[in-house]
Parts: sequence; C-alpha cells; structure tokens
Amino acid sequence: MLELFSTVYEVFMRTYPGFLRATVVTLQLTAIGVVLGTVIGLVFALMKISGSKILQGIANIYITVIRGTPLIVQIMFLYFGIVEIYTMDNFWAGAIALGVHNGAYIAEIFRGAIQGVDPGQREASMSLGMNRKQTMQRIVFPQALRRSIPPLGNQFIITLKDSSLVYIIGVGEIFSLANREAAQSFQPFESFLVVALYYLVLVMIFTYLLRWYENKLDVDKA
Repeated sequence: MLELFSTVYEVFMRTYPGFLRATVVTLQLTAIGVVLGTVIGLVFALMKISGSKILQGIANIYITVIRGTPLIVQIMFLYFGIVEIYTMDNFWAGAIALGVHNGAYIAEIFRGAIQGVDPGQREASMSLGMNRKQTMQRIVFPQALRRSIPPLGNQFIITLKDSSLVYIIGVGEIFSLANREAAQSFQPFESFLVVALYYLVLVMIFTYLLRWYENKLDVDKA
C-alpha cells in the first residue's frame, strides 16, 4: 500500500504541470458547452411549448435524437461533419458537440421549469392587462429560472465529466493527458488514478459552489 502511494505521488509530482494546463482546457470546454447548451436549450424549450406544431415537431426530433444516441458518437459525427464543410480547430468542434448534446437535456429542464409555474399566475397577470410576452418575461421566466438552477447545476457537473470524451478527437484535456502519460510511463493504473482525483476535486468544488448558490437564492422557496 505504501509502495502504491509512493508511486502515485511520484506520477502526480511528475505530471502536475501538464495536468494543470489540461485542467484549464477541461474547464474551458465545460464552460462553452454549458453556455452554448443553455442557449440552444432555451430556444428548443420555447419551441416545444409554443403553439406551433411544426416548431414542436422540430424540437421533439432534436431532443429525441440527441438523448437517444451516445455523446461519443455525436462528437465524432459533428467533428467529421464540420471539418468536411469548414476547417475548425478540434477544441471548438468538441465544445460545439458538448453544447449540442447539453442543449437537449437543458431544453427539457427549462420546459419542465416553465410549465411548473402555477398557471393561475399567468391568468392573474393577463387579468391585470399584461400580454403573453410580458407575462413570460415578468412572471414566468424569473420563477422558472430559479426552479431550474439545481438541475442546471447537475448538468454542469455532468458536462465536466463528459468533456473527457473529446479526447477521441485529439483535444488536450485531462483524460487525454492521462492516456498519453499511461502509454509513455507504462503506469496506467497510477496515471488514471491521478486523473480520477483531478476530476473528483473539480466535481467537489463545483458541487460546493452549486449548493452555496442554491442556499443564497433559497431556490426551495421558488
């Protein structure tokens, strides 16, 4: 046990400068994936709850296809599909793939949050003279946003872990570096144990920040 700890510590000390740089790439991928996914998700959530059967159909197809296929397949499909049309850096191709993937799940989060607002509040706002747009902006959206914070935070953490899959297209994030280190040092167990610790620390930090933000907003009373 002591020998294993010593070996893991040696791998950690030898690789931490590279892992820190790779961690920055992982966080950038995650942030872009979440922001892009939030924009896409909001658009498709509004399409799904709209009165248009065409927009509802498009939203349903997108959500069904994305949620029904593996992320790694989507990454490969989008990466090679994009580079066929436009030469794009593999980092941005991976970030876009994460955003498209997240959009389907975030769309359902927003849809549930919007539809979860008491319909009586909409009726009351209409009776006060607000139109549909004003009701959504002033009454529904603020409450829906607060309700969606916990699941959005969970989706952020899932995206952080899912970002490891972009190693398949050569992006230099944490898992990619661990793969390379394992092949070069012939210490796969130690290398992947170190990368697991990096992910664990990042997830614990974001979980703490999410809980702090939820408590600050007191989302349970939304």
